[in-house]
Amino acid sequence: MTARTVVLWRHGRTPFNAQNRFQGQLDVPLDDVGRVQAAAAAAHLSTFAFDAVVASDLSRAVDTAAALTSLTGHVLTRDPALREVDAGEWQGLLGTEIARKWPEEHAAWRRGEDVRMGGGENRTELGLRVAGAVERHAAAVADGGALLIASHGAALKAGVLRLVGLPVSAGGALAGFRNCHWALLTRRAGGWVLEEYNAGPAGAGVGAEG
Repeated sequence: MTARTVVLWRHGRTPFNAQNRFQGQLDVPLDDVGRVQAAAAAAHLSTFAFDAVVASDLSRAVDTAAALTSLTGHVLTRDPALREVDAGEWQGLLGTEIARKWPEEHAAWRRGEDVRMGGGENRTELGLRVAGAVERHAAAVADGGALLIASHGAALKAGVLRLVGLPVSAGGALAGFRNCHWALLTRRAGGWVLEEYNAGPAGAGVGAEG
């Protein structure tokens, strides 16, 4: 058993996204714009024939996924392995504050180096965690089926790289996930193939990771 199609969906906007504040694993809810984004994206995604819907257990991902399951009737599964990166001491801070307090680490992170964010996880660890969760849930779906995962920007980007076999150093070639946008992966004989990236409703921006 394994899904043939996986959609990886970032949650809607939060107040921290709007402020360019690093969320990490802090449980920050959707704001009014995020709820509108989730409803718009869910209306589009409800046309897919998903076999299962799984979300990070953080409320912004749960509430985004619930906008879809309220239309489709799926039971929503929550998985903490799909949480955003553990960004340690960076969590809750503005990008400018991080750059001021940890200039060398922040500069290295901006260059795409595999540093521990705020003393928490690095991108390699994040990708392994998220890709492992995606593979586990995909394996529970019938052959040829479709799975939707609702998660977070940095988590999904790291997971995509791992799933398609690209190194962390290739991350600079992919833009950050916009709020309520998604990637579409399909499984072929050689593994996962990235079919779509950053698809979604018009007007959503790229906020701070989270």
